[in-house]
Amino acid sequence: MKLFRHGPAGQEKPGAVDAQGQLRDLSLLVPDLSPEWLAPERLHALAAIDLQRMPLVAADTRIGCPVNGVRQFVAIGLNYRKHALESGHDIPKEPVVFTKALTSLAGPNDDVTLPEGSVAGDWEIELGIVIGSVARQVPVDQALAHVAGYVLANDVSERGWQIKRNGQWGKGKSFDGFGPIGPWLVTADELPDPQTIPLELRVNGEVRQRSNTADMIFNVAEVVSYLSQFMTLLPGDVVITGTPEGVGLGMKPPQFLARGDVMTLSAGVLGTQRQQVR
Repeated sequence: MKLFRHGPAGQEKPGAVDAQGQLRDLSLLVPDLSPEWLAPERLHALAAIDLQRMPLVAADTRIGCPVNGVRQFVAIGLNYRKHALESGHDIPKEPVVFTKALTSLAGPNDDVTLPEGSVAGDWEIELGIVIGSVARQVPVDQALAHVAGYVLANDVSERGWQIKRNGQWGKGKSFDGFGPIGPWLVTADELPDPQTIPLELRVNGEVRQRSNTADMIFNVAEVVSYLSQFMTLLPGDVVITGTPEGVGLGMKPPQFLARGDVMTLSAGVLGTQRQQVR
């Protein structure tokens, strides 16, 4: 299934994409796509719905973050070799972990507003994981059983705050709207191998990043297992898994976002995003 949420910010309703690619409203049957609806038995119930009987969503309707009630927004840094090198870091021996504020979550096509005085806004296309069941100290070979599905994400960053404000990355990655997710959540049964997803990000139509999740240093199962060794992952938690090479910081000279720029992202079955910079 492809599950999404639609409507004005703070008033989103649940939906699903039918076999013809049309967006269908599920709000008559489901209150919201909240953590409890990501459990395997609830996802099976959603899959049994006859989508052809559900109302169509109007074409101009805003698409929101596909999951409501997220309790933890975790990120992995430097998880592609060339990106680690372009950032001036050694290849990590263990996953680099940081967090983004929940208030940074946004819809896939919402505008991105740079903070006042920002001169180092940057882009980072990423594969996101949405947790479906509690994961606590799980081995690698059982980790994917705890994944409800996958999303496309943009880990928008303000490098000045990230790098020059005592080195705590979350400062540069937690501004409102700096975590666009979606357009939909692709359930794990439709994507049994998350290490085959093409990733492409353009700025004003020019390709900046083009890679594949096959190039990740630590794959999805390893990331979920690793995190679960020192923190409990809860249903609805979002984990973004690192970005490939091609960020503005790594260009020579560096190139950063300006107001009016447009970022477009695509990731195969995970869909597309478009954000204008304000």
